[in-house]
Amino acid sequence: MSSAVKQPGRLPLRTVAILVLAASIISLSMGLRQSLGLFLPPLNRELAISASTFGFAMALQNIVWGIGQPIVGIFGDRYGARPVLLISALIYAAGLLLMVWTGGASTLGLDGGLGVLVGLGVAGTGYGVLIGSVSRAVPPEKRNKVVGLVSAAGSLATFVLAPLGQYLIGGFGWQTALVVFAGFAILMGLLAVCLGREAAATDPEANKGSADIALGQALRNAVNHRGFMSMTVAFFACGFQLMFITTHLAQFLAICGVASSVSATAIGVIGLSNAAGSYLFGTLAGRYSPKRLLASIYLLRTAAIVSFVSAPVTPTTTILFAAAMGFLWLGVVPLVSALIRKLFGLRYFNTLFGVAFFSHQVGGFLGAWLGGVTFDLTGSYSLAWMGMVGVGLTAAAIQWMMDDRAIPGAPARQDMVPQPSPA
Repeated sequence: MSSAVKQPGRLPLRTVAILVLAASIISLSMGLRQSLGLFLPPLNRELAISASTFGFAMALQNIVWGIGQPIVGIFGDRYGARPVLLISALIYAAGLLLMVWTGGASTLGLDGGLGVLVGLGVAGTGYGVLIGSVSRAVPPEKRNKVVGLVSAAGSLATFVLAPLGQYLIGGFGWQTALVVFAGFAILMGLLAVCLGREAAATDPEANKGSADIALGQALRNAVNHRGFMSMTVAFFACGFQLMFITTHLAQFLAICGVASSVSATAIGVIGLSNAAGSYLFGTLAGRYSPKRLLASIYLLRTAAIVSFVSAPVTPTTTILFAAAMGFLWLGVVPLVSALIRKLFGLRYFNTLFGVAFFSHQVGGFLGAWLGGVTFDLTGSYSLAWMGMVGVGLTAAAIQWMMDDRAIPGAPARQDMVPQPSPA
């Protein structure tokens, strides 16, 4: 009888509903955030907001997101995803509306709204809380693949929101575009209400070895694990590279004489190709070494950056670059998730993911801010592109050498159960 229970089958309807809602919320959250760089050119033209000023607000958003992620992770581990998501969605919308209300040029609107409030909103509606819920909702042999699937679906809204945002900015102004974006943030809260109460993990071994330790001890175990810290340090490069592109690609293309519509299309292509990449890496995580796959992503991203800036920047090369980067964009999420579950189990997954993600956000802070600073000082983004190459190569080397062995007494490696072969 026990063997029959473990055989793969269709997921229960309630579980499927959780996956669809989680993917929808993540998709809206990431789609809105990844489209915010489209507002730099109009703010620069109409309000003379410099690249470094806008970049600092986006950088502040990332560091607030990073600081907030472990905190919302603790609440998510304790109370479940629904209350965290609902409150975070409202904060997200408030940040966007504050920027409209203050006229966009004030410190309150940029740093307080776009920076602090949106950063807190993304922390509570993004991957950190929802991936934990998804992992608990499915059996261990399906986790890597399902997390990859949710991550993949979670990027699809960017393909719609980026062109929509560019259309609204061009036709109705950036204020109207932000109001519409705030409406989508409120929609995330409505979807969170439908999520229902979070169920316990579907397998009794999910928390084995971790349910009887306190949060403080779990954090000490993570900090003292050299492999976890190596992965966390390498995660810095992911944020550094991606946040620079999110914040400054539109401005960079404008300088190169590429039409603004191409910027929106490129962001949309990133979202579309990211769906394929996230699902693929989520599937591969169950069959190959997640740490090696992570190192490969960092290396391939860096190669794509070198190819893009070495060739003439045209609409064609921009779309090709967006497709390549999109394919490698969020494939890190199922891989980092797989490593954390392998090392520590699910009991404090949200919290430990938040700890690792803080490094990602420090990288994002510096990528967004220093990109603007170097441009204002030199009139070029060349130094920033060179910095991304150096950071990417360093991260690939660190990640490749990561020690991914669980510490003595760690949870059973339930996520390494071999996945059934396709029928």
